[in-house]
Amino acid sequence: MAVTIEDLYRSYGVLADAKDDLSQHKDAYQIILDGVKGGPKEKRLAAQFIPKFFSSFPELADSAINAQLDLCEDEDVSIRRQAIKELPRFATGENILRVADILTQLLQTDDTPEFNQVNGALVSIFKIDAKGTLGGLFSQILQGEDIVRERAIKFLSTKLKTLPEDVMTKEMEDYVFAETKKVLEDVNGEEFVLLMRVVSGLRVLQTVTGRQQLVELVVEQAFLEQALNPADPDTVDRLLQCTRQALPLFSKNVHSTRFVTYFCEHVLPNLSALTSPVAELDIQLEVLKLLAEMSPFCGDMEKLEPNLNMLFIKLLEFMPVPPEEAENGENPASEEPKLEFSYVECLLFGFHQLGKKLPDFLIEKVDAERLKDFKIRLQYFARGLQVYIRQLRVALQGKSGDALKTDENKIKVVALKITNNINVLIKDLFHNPPSFKSTVSLSWKPVQKAEAAAPKRPSGEEMGTGEGIKKQVSPQPRRDARQIYNPPSGKFSATIGNFTYEQRGGFRGGRGRGFGGRGNRSRGRIY
Repeated sequence: MAVTIEDLYRSYGVLADAKDDLSQHKDAYQIILDGVKGGPKEKRLAAQFIPKFFSSFPELADSAINAQLDLCEDEDVSIRRQAIKELPRFATGENILRVADILTQLLQTDDTPEFNQVNGALVSIFKIDAKGTLGGLFSQILQGEDIVRERAIKFLSTKLKTLPEDVMTKEMEDYVFAETKKVLEDVNGEEFVLLMRVVSGLRVLQTVTGRQQLVELVVEQAFLEQALNPADPDTVDRLLQCTRQALPLFSKNVHSTRFVTYFCEHVLPNLSALTSPVAELDIQLEVLKLLAEMSPFCGDMEKLEPNLNMLFIKLLEFMPVPPEEAENGENPASEEPKLEFSYVECLLFGFHQLGKKLPDFLIEKVDAERLKDFKIRLQYFARGLQVYIRQLRVALQGKSGDALKTDENKIKVVALKITNNINVLIKDLFHNPPSFKSTVSLSWKPVQKAEAAAPKRPSGEEMGTGEGIKKQVSPQPRRDARQIYNPPSGKFSATIGNFTYEQRGGFRGGRGRGFGGRGNRSRGRIY
């Protein structure tokens, strides 16, 4: 005989009146459990009554949890939401792990209010037992269905950082780090980025030692012990993502040496052969930007001279030889080489940074003929550079506020940063002996607070000067600029000033350990 609304209220009254003697009324609680087999009204009442008296009948704990779970999977969304809302009340003692496991699986719902309710329930049981909740989440991440795994990882990446310190204690953070390392043994690209966000936010890893541990994690994923296959977009994608995750971790105490070494030994020699993982991505520029950003944090390098020489070779490739002048002293338009400003900024900056470690490289390690050729290229590049700098300053002079926010002027502002940076670095290399003392801020990096607080200058110049420039440069032609000089065509990347590449999902194809296709995991309800 089906349980009715009256039966449920009657049983509820019996248990409510029993006070401290509830265990003698097991039959009344069983009637409430049987309410899950009734109609919608009976189910809604059962969803509220079952958890209220749950702790008084430990011998019926499994039956009670299963009954509530049936309601969590009901076809009626309002019943599901009511049942999910009450689930945290079952999270006591040894039941916490099971409840966390159930709630994690319920993350797969496509109903937004229901999904938000599951999120809220998970956060609430975190405050009851953080380790048990984490155990349920990581259990599903390691063994659950793909959709559950994906959403559990996203939950951790967004919610952990919001929990107070009395919940996420050092012990809990250590546990998260240990479990995350297990998960990282078999992840795809998107999961790797999210999990690095999880561990990077842990307070216990905000020390030099902690950041070094995070770098070690990334190194494992980057496969730096293997040669690079430039024709494989997945391999290139992996390296880009891993390097980008490592970048914020580098400092004067946490070195980028292994990454910089790998780029010099394996990436630069294959630069033109790199296959982009994203069609619209300028892969060569992205790689050079990463190398430039890492280079200030490079420590002692075992093969410094050959690596510096590789940077030197690549720099020469992007610094054209001056064209032969025609009889009238002008450059034939058809022979004008392109000046690749965006690429040269990156290579010159990297060469300048590593050159500090071997300041006599250009004098003692480069033969006289190569050095002469290099200086000719530098001089030619510098002449074209001066013309562009003056043109850009004139174009931006007097502009401020909204006028600088147009797409055209944004490009000019960044172009001025690039050309100023190159100008400062070239001046250093023209010193005798070459100097490596000037500092510049890479054109695509945000302005530091110290720079922002500096005295104001006219807006056009203000946004274009490099740190190494000591004085304002007049927009008027200087004496050393020949009026007959016809500058070569210059080229700035369409994405100058931006590091636009973001991870676009997982990597294609199986890879074994690390980024790649994960093995089959269990399907269906495993509560």
